[in-house]
Amino acid sequence: MTPSPTGRRETRDGHDSIVLDRTFRAPIESVWAAVTESDRLERWIGTWTGDPTSGSVLFRMNAEGDDTKPETFTIHECVPPRRITLTSQVVGEENVWHFVLELTEADGTTTLTFSQSVPDAEVATGVGPGWEYYLDRLVAAETGADVAALDFGDYHPAQSDHYRALFA
Repeated sequence: MTPSPTGRRETRDGHDSIVLDRTFRAPIESVWAAVTESDRLERWIGTWTGDPTSGSVLFRMNAEGDDTKPETFTIHECVPPRRITLTSQVVGEENVWHFVLELTEADGTTTLTFSQSVPDAEVATGVGPGWEYYLDRLVAAETGADVAALDFGDYHPAQSDHYRALFA
């Protein structure tokens, strides 16, 4: 079953970006931990190593296969538990990606607004469905659902046209 795409295009911190929201019936501190603590990230996307107080960490995705290259994530702004801005670069590659994660809480519900810079429509066809998939894995991890039950094949290429159109 293909989930409906939820992403939109916005300019975030000066970059054309794909922006997605997810809501959680949880305190903001819990959602913040789910997107910043390595052991919590491991449940849905990957792990990081290093010392974040140095301004960067090495991140490796865990659902992309064993030969996934680590990425250096540089932390530009960190305002717990509300906002973090990052850039990443796969070791040995030139592309730099800009990320913004913002959290708000109201009446026991926390909203995560996630964005990643996208340079063009063709890149958006993979980035958009990819983040739909990973953010749904985050929701599954935080609600106790089976993260492994989500299949990337349900997202890509089925959602690609939506994201291509956003950046055409």
